[in-house]
Amino acid sequence: MKLSQFYKKLENLQDVIITNNDKEGLYGDGKSLVNNEDFPITHDFSDQLYMRKMEMKAGSIVVSAIHHTDHFWFLLKGRIIVNDCGEVVEHIAPCYEKSKKGAKRLIHCVEDCLFINVHKNPTNTENMEELEDFLYSMTLKEYKEKNK
Repeated sequence: MKLSQFYKKLENLQDVIITNNDKEGLYGDGKSLVNNEDFPITHDFSDQLYMRKMEMKAGSIVVSAIHHTDHFWFLLKGRIIVNDCGEVVEHIAPCYEKSKKGAKRLIHCVEDCLFINVHKNPTNTENMEELEDFLYSMTLKEYKEKNK
């Protein structure tokens, strides 16, 4: 499957979720990352590093943001199935992967998960709005604009 076709289908799914985010179990506004009682996120910082820890419940479906940088992610607990540009891979904790710049994925949580991303943070900012703007885009259009 071509990258643009995959992203278009994923963004169509994301749009359906956003349109129906008033229904129980659907989260996301298309402007910021989800952080709530069902998807709690905690943040930690070290010298030029940012660690994002997210808990995801079994049965959850996640449409990721588009990443602006290469980084590592770790699955410390649980099992997920990831569709990355049409390639479907099952990951069973404990494991880790390298994520490439431009990645946007569909993730199905088969079991309760503990998921960690480690990103560069060259300015050492702890301002989450600034950091998320540096690290992520919610749509392909936004990603292309930021990477001109």
